Amino acid sequence: MKNFRLLKAKNRTCRKFRPNRFTTYRNGLAALMLWLVSVQAQAELMITISEGVESAIPVAVVPFKETGVVPGGDRLSDILRDDLTLSGEFNTLAPAKMLSLPSRGDDVFYRDWRLLGQRYLVVGEVTQQGDRLNARFEVFDVASQQRILGETAGAPVASARSLAHYISDKVYEAITGVPGAFSTRLAYVTLQSNNGQLLYKLQVSDVDGKRARVRLESPEPILSPAWSPDARKLAYVSFETGKPVVYIHELASGQRTAIADFPGLNSAPAWSADGRSLLLTLSKDGNAEIYKMDIASRSLTRLTNHWSIDTEGSWSADGRGFFFTSDRSGGPQIYHMENERAEPRRVTFGSRYNARPRPSDDGRYVYYVHQREGAFHIARTHLETGEETVLTRTQLDESPSVSPNGRMLIYATKQGGRSVLTVITSEGGSSYTLPASEGDVREPAWSPIVR
Repeated sequence: MKNFRLLKAKNRTCRKFRPNRFTTYRNGLAALMLWLVSVQAQAELMITISEGVESAIPVAVVPFKETGVVPGGDRLSDILRDDLTLSGEFNTLAPAKMLSLPSRGDDVFYRDWRLLGQRYLVVGEVTQQGDRLNARFEVFDVASQQRILGETAGAPVASARSLAHYISDKVYEAITGVPGAFSTRLAYVTLQSNNGQLLYKLQVSDVDGKRARVRLESPEPILSPAWSPDARKLAYVSFETGKPVVYIHELASGQRTAIADFPGLNSAPAWSADGRSLLLTLSKDGNAEIYKMDIASRSLTRLTNHWSIDTEGSWSADGRGFFFTSDRSGGPQIYHMENERAEPRRVTFGSRYNARPRPSDDGRYVYYVHQREGAFHIARTHLETGEETVLTRTQLDESPSVSPNGRMLIYATKQGGRSVLTVITSEGGSSYTLPASEGDVREPAWSPIVR
């Protein structure tokens, strides 16, 4: 089968679809040569602001009035300000430039904030009562002098960051009309090399890289993490038995179940919207094809049947169809099937290499890795018009994952010789990067919003 030597390749699924700069398609774990850089065991990701967005909305987050002993490193208004800045959609005012520090609407002098060019104002107060924090917060439209949000919320002191991200979500939605995604999480893979011994780590953190926690360590590769719809489980590929096996990992209990351990390739898990099934790439019948597995019964339905390599399946927003990568046209391109029995329709035409599709939840776009003039970028295609837009200006980009509100996109890229994660707006405006404190970090996956 033409050049399909994949079983122990480094990345996502069929390495025929990865550029030569990332893999050499050789058998064995030697194909993982690019990750021979140390990564600290449980280091949080660091934040580097790379570029703002010209159309960013001016917003002032006044330091919240504090009553009681509030954790110094977890001041809610500071986290809120950082969250809004990291979204790439807001230009937050530094507290040192503020003319007053109101904590409630009755104390607001709108003239001060108009003079400072602010469109929105956030004020609030935090009170500690025993082991809990209670927060009252308000959002004001400066031009209309109207309150657009007023709410109270609470959480244990130990969960101050969770409370702050919740407030960020509410403020973001009040201003934009779109649910915030600051309370969601990221999954990613890092690598440690100690005296030549490799140790892979599957980690989960907040979207700002904080509170990172290692969920799995292995001397063998861990690939393709994918979140369940309830954000309680991860599916991923592990080589711990010497071959690729798909596992489901319950995060609360740590229980792991091998869900796909067939002869040959087992890779690229993608959850259905109801959490009852997975899309998988399997080569158990001799060729890499897309299958659907019912998780409860383990029954399989073969969805593609072609001599080419079909891989990297991802469900459509409607939950009926799916996107996948195939070389049936001579090179890797994105295809779509409207349902399990439909004929595949080619979606991408803009270059000879388009792979790793990730559709947006609103059904308007599909995002993917796109080759142009020798570089690899993240691009998107409008599914109704077919218009293609290249979103990134970095050169070695891979593994896009769309935020659950559709407003941000995370991907892996190279920066200063290291692999980092970069978050941009879905329109391509640069927001921030998340390098590990040491070494490389890749394979990002953005969790869903859980209400």
